[in-house]
Amino acid sequence: MRVLRGLREAARRRAGRIPLRLPLRLPLRVPRRVPVPVLLLGCLPVLAAAVGLALFLTGTDRPAGPHARATARPESRYAAPRPDIVPRSSWLGDAARRQPPPRYDDQVVAVFVHHTDSPNGYDCADAPRILRDIYTGQTGAREWDDLGYNFVVDRCGTVYEGRAGGVDRAVTGAHTQGFNHRTTGIAALGTYTEGVPVPRALTDAIAALAAWKLGPAGTDPRDRVRLVSSNGLSRYAAGTAAALPAVAGHDDGYQTSCPGAALTAELPEIRERAARLQGRPASHRTATAAAQAPQSPGSYGR
Repeated sequence: MRVLRGLREAARRRAGRIPLRLPLRLPLRVPRRVPVPVLLLGCLPVLAAAVGLALFLTGTDRPAGPHARATARPESRYAAPRPDIVPRSSWLGDAARRQPPPRYDDQVVAVFVHHTDSPNGYDCADAPRILRDIYTGQTGAREWDDLGYNFVVDRCGTVYEGRAGGVDRAVTGAHTQGFNHRTTGIAALGTYTEGVPVPRALTDAIAALAAWKLGPAGTDPRDRVRLVSSNGLSRYAAGTAAALPAVAGHDDGYQTSCPGAALTAELPEIRERAARLQGRPASHRTATAAAQAPQSPGSYGR
């Protein structure tokens, strides 16, 4: 039997029916130096995974859409606190008219001071009613889309939100022909022509508003700023770049007697107060005046 089994196995081997039991080992020819591009291509999946993990860990992201800012504007070191402001809903009530959406600028770099050319002998409790009457006159007879002033201040120093759009934003006003862009209009409630007393509470409130609104742009209230006229009806032809005070009177940009000679005379001091509220050092003029002023308990203020 063993002889027959041996003969059968020999015959099968000759016929190739029994597979080889040892693994087949073929020589692999690998070049001694692999080109660099081949190595980089081979590493692409690994590099992509590593970059994705790094972005996830560091929180890096891309702008989410057309309204996203590529870079954030740094905060000004001379930012002033926001004063108390009465919202327009408190004084306007149901007298509000339908109007188009507000328009905005990128920032506020200057302030124009006005007076409303209305009676002075009012009780401050009546200021909301007077302001409502001014709004009705401007949006009615004049057919304006809203109150022209961004803010109104009464003689007691109360600040009212004027034009709609948000007090914290750079709302484009309708207060100074040719220079409504990148500016804020602040109106003193009353008439402040020559010889009319100007209440200290009023000028203090205007200074606080100017300091706060000019802070984000880093504007020194005592400086001059470059503004481009958008309307030939202003003091400057359309397209003209004018160097105007950062805290200007209405008459600096338009041929008018507004804000009145008495309030215009207060503008230098308003600029100085606004600068102090921003935490800026005293100007040379102010320091010299203080040194020359008589030292008495009543030497400061009005």
